[in-house]
Amino acid sequence: MESNMCFAIWMRCRSQISCTCLTERGESSFPRQWQEVFVIPILKPGKDPANPLHYRPIALNSVLFKTLERMINASLVFELEKQGCIPPLQSGFRRGRSTFDNIVHLETQIRNAFVRRNHFVSIFFDVEKAYDRTWRHGIIRKLYNLGFKGNLSLFIKRFLSSRTFRVRLGNFYSDPFNQVEGVPQGCVLSVTLFILHFSEILNHLPPSVTGTLYVDDLQISCQGCNMRLIERQLQNAINKIVSWCDENGHTLSAEKSKSVHFCRKRSIHADPILSIRNDAIRIVDEILFLRVIFERKLTFLPHIFHLQKKGEKSFNILKVFSCTSWGADRTSLLRIYQAVVLSRMNYGCLVYCSARSAALHRLNTVHHSALRICSGAFRISPVESLYTICHQLPLHLRRKKLSMQYYFRSLSLPQHPISHMTLPATLRRIYNVRPSHILPFCERVKSIIQDSEFNFPDIQTIDFQIFPPWNIPQFSF
Repeated sequence: MESNMCFAIWMRCRSQISCTCLTERGESSFPRQWQEVFVIPILKPGKDPANPLHYRPIALNSVLFKTLERMINASLVFELEKQGCIPPLQSGFRRGRSTFDNIVHLETQIRNAFVRRNHFVSIFFDVEKAYDRTWRHGIIRKLYNLGFKGNLSLFIKRFLSSRTFRVRLGNFYSDPFNQVEGVPQGCVLSVTLFILHFSEILNHLPPSVTGTLYVDDLQISCQGCNMRLIERQLQNAINKIVSWCDENGHTLSAEKSKSVHFCRKRSIHADPILSIRNDAIRIVDEILFLRVIFERKLTFLPHIFHLQKKGEKSFNILKVFSCTSWGADRTSLLRIYQAVVLSRMNYGCLVYCSARSAALHRLNTVHHSALRICSGAFRISPVESLYTICHQLPLHLRRKKLSMQYYFRSLSLPQHPISHMTLPATLRRIYNVRPSHILPFCERVKSIIQDSEFNFPDIQTIDFQIFPPWNIPQFSF
């Protein structure tokens, strides 16, 4: 019954909910019905419906229990961020962070390796059923070591245990099953607990190997001029990661894990030989990392071709709705274009904007064709008139705008890893001596600011730990 209630009711009576939740949390107990979950299986795109592993489980839980989860999760996240319990290179589901952090960090490392004329080898791991195999006792132990004791630890222990679920398919329900291991699916608090537990893996890497995380998407890399030395360092890191996974119940998939050897040397050189439990890791020429295609030369041509192909396919939607007799108006068509096509081209433009202009021109063709369909202009209409009529920026200006916005936003966060990415003096001299090499992201944005004659503003820092979530701030005017 409560799942069908309006969320506005919960907002109006949030004070009563707070009192109830605090009482329940103090008793470290809650109703049995709150631990019963209904799971709806959703088939993954392009998968075989006869295979149960090809379905994505969507868990439906009590709305009141979700409200209690969000309250406790807000307090837990506040304390974790305040104490610095989560590593800076973990960007998943953190305030002020996004997938762009990992993408920009990887692109910067590759650019710096290229200008040094080094090899750069990166491994992208796949963790099998990461949520379902999370060690519950490891989460409780981690919280206890960080100083989280008392009612909070008791509540989380009760939250992780005694979970039951039933699969719903149409109007039919399965028998109830107990969730023995892992964190509950579809819960806000589960993500925070998993991130806290899994982020510990970064502490086991050797000093010569760097790693980033976006929830469970683990990427490690190493660079140098000697391939055999890189191979030994990475294999040592893999062995330590496998050892940590064995102790905490996780399993790395050697079949789905991949490695890329980023290099621009023309001489013949062998790729590294890496393995997980004597199973070789495949060396590929390109990989899809957080929805951006990285290839070994870092030209971003495969990613641009992919965006062009997707954009041309999406034109069919605009053509259907652009009928003159019954179709949508210009404003509606532009909204569809921005949601379906332009959003894809905006994502990852911080790094693929470093591609050569001839490749980026392919996206201009997609952009102009879509604006002509939305505005109903002739094919021979000047491009400048399309920008004026549709109130849209050219793609190159749009990429500069998004890059500057992301750069300024990262500078406003003192703990943001991108805000500390500055070129050393020695590396800056190498870039000056070798001007054919493309600068990393932060240096490109600085050059954009200088070329636009834009006065660099004083960035005001943002501190998310000023107001605790359990207090209501008082403002006087």
